Amino acid sequence: MALHLCVLGSGSSGNCTFIGSGTTGVLIDAGFSGKETVRRLEEAGLTMQAVHAVCISHEHADHTAGIGVLHRRFNLPLYANSGTIEALASNDGSLNLPWRVFTNGTPFRVGDLCIEPFSVPHDAYDPVGFVVGTKDGGRVGIVTDMGISTALIRERLRGCRAVVIEANHDEELVKNADRPWSLKQRILGRQGHLSNAGAAATVVDIAGPGLQHVYLAHLSKDCNRGELALRTARKALDKAGHSHVKVSLTFPDKTSEVWKE
Repeated sequence: MALHLCVLGSGSSGNCTFIGSGTTGVLIDAGFSGKETVRRLEEAGLTMQAVHAVCISHEHADHTAGIGVLHRRFNLPLYANSGTIEALASNDGSLNLPWRVFTNGTPFRVGDLCIEPFSVPHDAYDPVGFVVGTKDGGRVGIVTDMGISTALIRERLRGCRAVVIEANHDEELVKNADRPWSLKQRILGRQGHLSNAGAAATVVDIAGPGLQHVYLAHLSKDCNRGELALRTARKALDKAGHSHVKVSLTFPDKTSEVWKE
């Protein structure tokens, strides 16, 4: 039962990732309009008929902007934990949607996919990452917003064949940016966003013979460069003897390349 993955877009303007088994597919987050989500799926060679649910990592708008229209237009089930649902309700009344509530650390099923949500540190109400697996043991992981890489995050991602991980910023670019100090503190803090160096150290720690592909996600437009993020991760993996692991970028305005087992 082969898994495939495509990051439809990642960045402060929107985040959405498709993970599928061939018979079941899910969207992790829905940060684009319904029309744009359909367009990006088609760009990746997919249709909405391949999507059977939407799983939300946290309540921030760049991860949730399209949930209402995706549910109404395509009757897609929506999954989130109670903290995220409560936060969305306080923001825009989304509690009225027919949510299916999951509990962090407890796997749930959508078709033939097993989805395990796990807690991550970020400045949201109860944010999570996800590992999505199949019965034959195939696993992919996605964590796009986290201030630090915890032991729990690394444990969950270890053994995955493909991983989408945040590489938001270069720390020196953040420190030298023309931004308020309070914003810099938020980005660099334990509840903020992961740096290129943090992402590189994490993928080195979780890498093994089974890890095939790493996608670097949620790159800052102002405080990062694609080539810098790639070079940091590639150098760290090669130095640790993991030259077999492919590293790719994700983009705010177009889909990533598709990974398939």
